[in-house]
Amino acid sequence: MALTGIAAILIRFSPAINVLVLVLLRVLIGLYRPDIVDPESRVKPVLPADLQRSYDFVIIGGGSAGSVIANRLSENGNWSVLLLEAGQEEPEVSDVPMAFASLQLSPVDWQFKTEPSNRSCLAMNNRQCNWPRGKTLGGSSVLNAMLYIRGNKKDYDEWERLGNPGWNYESVLPYFKKSENMTIEEYKNSPYHSTGGYLTVEYFKHRTPIVDYLVKAGKDMGYDVVDSNGPKQTGFTFSHGTLRDGLRCSTAKAFLRSVSKRKNLHVSLQSTAEKIVVYKDGESKTAHSVQFRVESKLYKVKARREIILSAGAVQSPQLLMVSGIGPKDHLNEVGIPLVHDSPGVGQNLQDHISIGGMVYLIDPPANYTGEEHFSFNLPKTLTVNAFKEFTMNHNGPLYAYPFSEGMAFINTKYANKSEDYPDIQLFLSTITDNTDGGIFVKSDCNVNDEFFEKMYQNILFQDGYQIMPLLLRPRSRGYIKLRSKDVHQPPIIVPDYFKHPQDLNVLADAAKFIYELSQTPTMKLLNTRPNPNLIPGCSEFPFPSEDYWKCFAQHYSMTIYHPSGTCKMGPAKDPMAVVDPRLRVHGISRLRVVDTSIMPNVCSGNTNAPTIMIAEKAADMIKEDWGWK
Repeated sequence: MALTGIAAILIRFSPAINVLVLVLLRVLIGLYRPDIVDPESRVKPVLPADLQRSYDFVIIGGGSAGSVIANRLSENGNWSVLLLEAGQEEPEVSDVPMAFASLQLSPVDWQFKTEPSNRSCLAMNNRQCNWPRGKTLGGSSVLNAMLYIRGNKKDYDEWERLGNPGWNYESVLPYFKKSENMTIEEYKNSPYHSTGGYLTVEYFKHRTPIVDYLVKAGKDMGYDVVDSNGPKQTGFTFSHGTLRDGLRCSTAKAFLRSVSKRKNLHVSLQSTAEKIVVYKDGESKTAHSVQFRVESKLYKVKARREIILSAGAVQSPQLLMVSGIGPKDHLNEVGIPLVHDSPGVGQNLQDHISIGGMVYLIDPPANYTGEEHFSFNLPKTLTVNAFKEFTMNHNGPLYAYPFSEGMAFINTKYANKSEDYPDIQLFLSTITDNTDGGIFVKSDCNVNDEFFEKMYQNILFQDGYQIMPLLLRPRSRGYIKLRSKDVHQPPIIVPDYFKHPQDLNVLADAAKFIYELSQTPTMKLLNTRPNPNLIPGCSEFPFPSEDYWKCFAQHYSMTIYHPSGTCKMGPAKDPMAVVDPRLRVHGISRLRVVDTSIMPNVCSGNTNAPTIMIAEKAADMIKEDWGWK
């Protein structure tokens, strides 16, 4: 069925609108925001001709983990460090929180897709979910939602119980604090937070008025307002962000620009690693060097001490496998000579799956007299005045992150409410599929035209909100495999969402909670009501039944961008463990993996802060192993 009217026009030209927004922001930043341009501290990449033939440490991937490792290892002036990043310098427009959605499917995104599925992503083109991953200095911390969440204490205690000493909560908390510069006044003196670290944490500078109602509705449901990174995770909160003066604080900004003048740290951009070269000497196998390509030319650089692989949960296992380290049968299948049989490489894939598109319509209060629109509404929010406010007054809605201005950690009926171990995270979103007219959410999530029209066409730009429930501890496990031995070919990504039926059960109960929240006294003040349009493929189930929500989840399956676990950490007796508790690859000396792929179980929340913690801890372990503290 063809889209009609304004939706058809907007969607048809949405790529051009995205480009126009980015171009306009770039021009305005260049003219009026020298604080964002920041030419003095931005990293000056080394030219290929100026590369040394060997370095003490070679780091593959300049993202959330690699940037931290590069900073910490180069603290030793006697060590030389090379950081290889396949992308370019982070774009200036990425500093603008509202530009988040425009960066996906852009040149700074690897633009991965999952394989077609028959039980998830059913509302997406070709039944494939988009999986954005950062292809730029700072990696996915340049594309992500900027949300600063550490996970639950029990996550890390469980990591240690699985055979990883030193990874319990008490041991990792100092590394969360080491990187943090907490600027939220009420948390500065908390024993759970610290100031003075490289990574600045703030509230978002701008909030849409409706989010206050959503947080208050959480109180109606019996939840407190809490610091979800403090003593208790369960409850509602206004989102903490990796922000500095209201602008994105990526790991490149935090950890690399701050040390960009160090002579012993070289950063090579547009440098795609193609192989880790391993030398064999009898039974001994040692990582020796890295082959990488800059444009059409191939280079090789030796690591005198170690190679650190920080390419993320998709590409770290991919690079190990193309280098001959992985499951023997699979490598034989794609024609790669076996260097080391490691059956766990690419397995144990976990992701935080959510339900998108659950729109609730509202009426702003009759007495509301605020200067800005009550909830995000594309034609009423992204106005000329909004760009002027951003440019001239360093304020306004471009400083907002409407996809999750608030959040909550709640218990479904499947959780033990006597423990502080919630099983669902909620993103309180003031932007919806209908209020952005199909410009951002639809394209970023790969939603097909027919689904969009049936669900949102007749409610375009009607005021509303949506709440996305994130399944904190999925039981389903997927995998990453090679499509070919060519590292430039995207790998096969099979998250296997809802393979375990309990995942659907928990999400459906979370959707029920969201519906009940819409019926609270606070939300009734806004005449809150659900989207009148029901998914045609779910029409056999009554609304709002548990079966309807399960069907909804299978159609509008939404990644929360947290792939993890594909090079899991574990003791040598675990045949599926890829790295040991010091993150050294089993069976290969002088090679470590440091990123979300090492998580045995994905943490209960956003993964960026835990990734930075992992890198901080890894850097100290590397220093200890080489006799320098």
